[in-house]
Amino acid sequence: MSKFQGVLVSDQWLQSQFTQVELRTLKNKFTTIKNKNGKVTIGDLPPVLAKRKTSSEVFTEEVIKALLDESGSDMSKVIDFEGFLRTFLDLQARAAAKLGNSNSSFLKATTTTLLHTIVESEKSCYVAHINSYLRDDPFLKQFLPIDPKSNALFDLAKDGVLLCKLINVAVPNTIDERAINTKKVLNPWERNENHTLCLNSAKAIGCTVVNIGTQDLVEGRTHLVLGLISQIIKIQLLADLNLRKTPQLLELVEENNDIEELIGLPPEKVLLKWMNFHLKKAGYKKTVANFSSDLKDGEAYAYLLNVLAPEHCNPDTLDAKDPVERANMVLEHAEKMECKRYLTPEDIVEGSSNLNLAFVAQIFHQRSGLSADSKKVSYAEMMTDDEQISRDERCFRLWINSLGISTYVNNIFEDARNGWMLLEALDKVSPGSVNWKQATKPPIKMPFRKVENCNQVTRIGGQLKFSLVNVAGNDFVQGNKKLILAFLWQLMRFNMLQLLKNLRSRTQGKEITDADILNWANRKVKSTGRTSKIESFKDKSLSNGLFFLELLSAVEPRVVNWNLVTKGETDDKKKLNATYIISVARKLGCSIFLLPEDIMEVNQKMMLMLTASIMLWSLQQQAESSPSPSVTTPDISPAPSINGDICTLDESPAPSINGDASPNPAVIMTPDQSPAPSVNGEDECSLDGDISNMTLDEEARLSVSATSHSSAAPSVNGDEVNGEDKGAASGDEVSSNI
Repeated sequence: MSKFQGVLVSDQWLQSQFTQVELRTLKNKFTTIKNKNGKVTIGDLPPVLAKRKTSSEVFTEEVIKALLDESGSDMSKVIDFEGFLRTFLDLQARAAAKLGNSNSSFLKATTTTLLHTIVESEKSCYVAHINSYLRDDPFLKQFLPIDPKSNALFDLAKDGVLLCKLINVAVPNTIDERAINTKKVLNPWERNENHTLCLNSAKAIGCTVVNIGTQDLVEGRTHLVLGLISQIIKIQLLADLNLRKTPQLLELVEENNDIEELIGLPPEKVLLKWMNFHLKKAGYKKTVANFSSDLKDGEAYAYLLNVLAPEHCNPDTLDAKDPVERANMVLEHAEKMECKRYLTPEDIVEGSSNLNLAFVAQIFHQRSGLSADSKKVSYAEMMTDDEQISRDERCFRLWINSLGISTYVNNIFEDARNGWMLLEALDKVSPGSVNWKQATKPPIKMPFRKVENCNQVTRIGGQLKFSLVNVAGNDFVQGNKKLILAFLWQLMRFNMLQLLKNLRSRTQGKEITDADILNWANRKVKSTGRTSKIESFKDKSLSNGLFFLELLSAVEPRVVNWNLVTKGETDDKKKLNATYIISVARKLGCSIFLLPEDIMEVNQKMMLMLTASIMLWSLQQQAESSPSPSVTTPDISPAPSINGDICTLDESPAPSINGDASPNPAVIMTPDQSPAPSVNGEDECSLDGDISNMTLDEEARLSVSATSHSSAAPSVNGDEVNGEDKGAASGDEVSSNI
């Protein structure tokens, strides 16, 4: 059987400098230039890099040429792919030296893999966490405990099972474990399925995986695997630091006006606020502003533990002169409170921010020290949103975070009020639509600057044909939840429809509609000989999940194990089907953010997005088997991936049924082979010619959770969004420092 592989470079050191995502992107660009000019020279590099949005903010084509001239490079010298990569790395190093630092947007935009270090103490902490929480797992217990001193963690992560199980520990029931391929030896397709499921599920709980591809996990790249594990564990530890989960946090605010501020704080800031709340009661004079330098001496820990667990108080802790000795006494105190001992005294003294955050979070979970005042708890519960608004907010928040914008969204309603996050999302979905010279970057002290940002948001929405009748920027500044959700729904829908339009060549520029997606789904199911049909995305028959399972089976017959499917006659059985549908779709390669309840309740918006995501994946497979006329090899114009990565066919393999179905050797491909045709491919489509000419950043945007070219956008469910008639504030043009 042919072996699954990505882009390979003969020089192992050179290959180690790039992720598979970056290698595929650069390989695509290299081959495009070669096809156009017949060869690739060093002189072809400047225009390639200058076209990149993030690098063009710092480096023009002339500056890049100057850097190459300084290196004494012969601009006419013909180079192969490895020479292309070496010149690329050399140019990065010279750029960093020219700027005098390594924080330029140029370096951030190209590769983040040059100087990776693995902190052994952090690895040991994460290994201890995994050993503790997964030791009783029926499948993984045969491989646990992991030795923190070895590389067994990275070897075990190569099959994807560990990461999928860890995601379920962080956010229970995210993955239907029936969809995980679990056996001692997995074939390349099954391994890739697990990693695809892992990455799409990680995005669905809030992890940032923009620069991670399935092949990076298959290869067990240490810094990427450890970074992903760190994010997953952090999400688990901070999950309860919000008013919905812990209404007792209301005790941290003194006035009602501060409640909105508390709701908008990221969980790390809430944890610091909680710590300072107790330190103030304990008489500690300083304010802890971070999880590193402010905790190095161990004094803050001593005060905190003394006020939370005075019965275990050791008066010698504060008298200790040696910081390491004091840190050790702090950990002994914490152990008496039954806090797991993951970090060492040296970790505290060295100021490891990740490990200190994890330690404080453990203390919070074990003993928060907050009162259970029924009046305050009731008031806090009144402040939280109803279930449907909360579910919609969660969906849009996770989707926006998956776009790879610089702002990490913790609360849609609060983070939308200054308009900056919305502008960033718009620029991702419709590149070039935002006039950044008229935008103000947070922190914004002047209220009218927020209005100016939000006015530009509504103005761009109008240009994209969003339905925004009587909606002004001030509505967003005021935090109007209904209008914010309505706007984001239109933005998310616009993004999906544009992705479909770009892949479906036979539309010839015609806009994709809800009816097109509905008809496609019905035709796909009918093509397999089944009789199921839905009349709309509000069709109540969707609640049992059978239509979606038939649709998934139609686009890839081996992906659904029908032995696990129920008839959906009761709510419990409907939920089993719904959970299985979501995991199978993610395993296939769909980036989706809905919950099982959305399927059971037939949430029209989410039903549309689920169907459209499956349609997008199906069209991508057909696009890969029908390359554009200008493309002569499969590497040149890869289909956009669901993971936010540039994807070749080897990233979206034909799935198996729980690992039982062996892949067809005829379909397995290496980068030099042609992709195999898709199953049941009835839609004639090919990639638009523009894809092969895109810049690196634009290529990375072509994912379900990423961006597309701007065009007309639909309204919310065909209805207009109405708001109060508050005239938009007229803001002057302002300059920003971005």
